[in-house]
Amino acid sequence: MTNSDYWWEPPLAGTEAEHLIGALDRLRTTFRWKTDDLDAAGLRTRIGASSLTLGGLLKHLARAEDQMFSTKLSGAPMGAPWDTADWSADPDWDFNSAAEDAPEDLYALWDATVERSRARLDAALAAGGLDQLVHLTYADGRRFSLRRLLCDLIEEYGRHTGHADLLREAVDGVAGEDPPPGWHAKSNRP
Repeated sequence: MTNSDYWWEPPLAGTEAEHLIGALDRLRTTFRWKTDDLDAAGLRTRIGASSLTLGGLLKHLARAEDQMFSTKLSGAPMGAPWDTADWSADPDWDFNSAAEDAPEDLYALWDATVERSRARLDAALAAGGLDQLVHLTYADGRRFSLRRLLCDLIEEYGRHTGHADLLREAVDGVAGEDPPPGWHAKSNRP
């Protein structure tokens, strides 16, 4: 086993920031593996009474990434496609509108958003570390730390990676905790 075979593994002994980023990136990788290389029917598959789909989860987690590392981090407005959605008419627009999106568009949206998030997180860490306070505040004025934002995104991925695990197994039987050694997304973006 070489490190390049399992590039998504968090460090064995690193800093707090390296471990948090490592945990997030492992979840991102597992999630991307669970959604990878599917056609429109596969991305629209539902199980039981749930309305969740892998395509909806791709788009939702892209929104969660963008919101975390724009609005919540710095107060910057979110860009396309989030800024033109009618959230009041459909509060679950990210989940629901994915059914109309081509698979390559969903993959490109998630992949590009994660790249942007990594760059924004790296810049924020360089500017003030995990303890810095971010734009997001409670109604009483208490502000969140960058550490809290990162932990919240880890939690979001943990929940939805479990959903993706069940959905992918229903689509084509793909199961497992981690991608196979040396795996990379079909778009070639980890």
